[in-house]
Amino acid sequence: MMMAEATPESFSRLIATVTGRIAGRPVDAALGEFLEAEFPASGAVFAEIFDACQAAVAAGWMCAREAGGVKFGRVLKAGPATHGFSVDVVEMADVVGPHHRHPKGEIDLIMPLAGAAQFDGHGRGWLVYGPDSAHRPTVSGGRALVLYLLPEGAIEFTTTP
Repeated sequence: MMMAEATPESFSRLIATVTGRIAGRPVDAALGEFLEAEFPASGAVFAEIFDACQAAVAAGWMCAREAGGVKFGRVLKAGPATHGFSVDVVEMADVVGPHHRHPKGEIDLIMPLAGAAQFDGHGRGWLVYGPDSAHRPTVSGGRALVLYLLPEGAIEFTTTP
């Protein structure tokens, strides 16, 4: 079911249902397990976020920029409304994105759009990278939206691998 209205304000309130539950928790494998249990890919909150992202992309205010075959954008800055997390959303299809480091970790919500899309080898659901991790984000097997929650908005794009 698509959201009737997709605005940054309504999206912020929706994301706060997740960030409010994870604020203050270590960004680690246990957080990934918690997210899978609390907000499973088969659940209502996951579906609402997925629908909201699709509506926002269609409305033109999410994933409005593009470079190297990746549509992207910072949707929400880190702040009190999102319990200190920033929110970025990307749309990728069979592409490798730019290498970056997560000083405080990265929490990903993987939402396949077409094919059997996987993000860094993971299908629909949550993926957590701990502090000081790094990668070249990769979508294979189709097209996906990936929502990134970044503690304090911390991300460092690098020129290495």
